[in-house]
Order: sequence, then structure tokens, then C-alpha cells
Amino acid sequence: MEHTVGAARTPRARWIEEGLQVLAADGVDAVRVEVLAKRIGVTKGGFYGYFADRDALLLALLDTWESEAVDQVLAQVEHFDQDPKTKARLAGLLTFSSNRLLPIDLAIRAWARRDEAVAERLRRVDNRRMALLRETIGEFCDDPDEVEARSLLAFCAVIGGHFLAADHEGRTRLEVLTKAADLLFAPPDRQSPR
Repeated sequence: MEHTVGAARTPRARWIEEGLQVLAADGVDAVRVEVLAKRIGVTKGGFYGYFADRDALLLALLDTWESEAVDQVLAQVEHFDQDPKTKARLAGLLTFSSNRLLPIDLAIRAWARRDEAVAERLRRVDNRRMALLRETIGEFCDDPDEVEARSLLAFCAVIGGHFLAADHEGRTRLEVLTKAADLLFAPPDRQSPR
């Protein structure tokens, strides 16, 4: 009996990657099987070999995002024995400065406003990110209220910086964010009152 090799199936990861790209560019409503198949250049039949339906794909997109944006970022940060500011800055750069993760993160935040299950996933991810900030800031600050406030401000600066359209009177956004990080990650006894 002769075995005939058929056309190679489009890998599951390719469907997920295309889904993430569409999500980042156009939002969750644009993530459709037909759209992805056309982008990949295949028929949509191969999709159903990996996913029961669109909802299964959307769950896979969230799983992939969480793995990349939290699990993999935290694994990279834990490999560095650096000061707290450097650890937090690295985590922020890996997550919120990339052309890949940032647009996905922002799209998921928009999606979470309309979907409670996605909002719960985002809450879990943000809680893990806040835990890293609390841990790093807690290395030099022992007041739990101050640790929480600094963590919140640091996280808000990173997220909010992508939505803020204000100018900074002769300074770049990066210069201002760097100064904010310097202030937020300075030990309490090294801060100078104004």
C-alpha cells in the first residue's frame, strides 16, 4: 500500500499568531476564522482541526498572551540579580515597550471592558505584575502603604503613558518616565522634599 503525503497543515501556533496580530491591530471583533484563513492563505477547514470554534481560539489567544506577557517576562527578570529599579524597569520594557506585547496588551484591556471573563484574566495578570512591583519596591521600603502606593504609581505610569497625549515642556516622554522611575524607586531616606 502506497502512502501519499498530503499538504502540510497550518500549525496551530500560526493560527494563534495571526489571531494575536489581528487582535492587536483591529480588536477582538475582527478576530474571525475567515479573516485568519485569508491572512494565512489557506481554507478555514484546517482551523477546526485545532479549535472547536472561535471561542476556543480566543481562549488560546489569552493563554498565549498571559504566558508571554507574564510567565516569560517574570522568568527573564528572575534570572537577573539586579537592583529593584532595574528589575522593574526590565519587566516594564519587556512588556510595555515591545511592538509585539504592548499592542496585544492594550487590545486585551479594551476587550476586558466588554467581557467579564477577559476582565478577570486581565485582573489576574495585573495582580501578578503588581506582585513583582511590591516585591521589588519592598526590597528598599518597609512601609506597606508606601510600597502599595509606589507600586500603583509605577504601574499607572507605564500603562497610562500609552494613553496620555500631553507634552512635557521641552522633555521627552522617556525622560519624564525615567525621572518618575528614579523617584518611585528611590529609598525613602534618599528622597529630597521640595
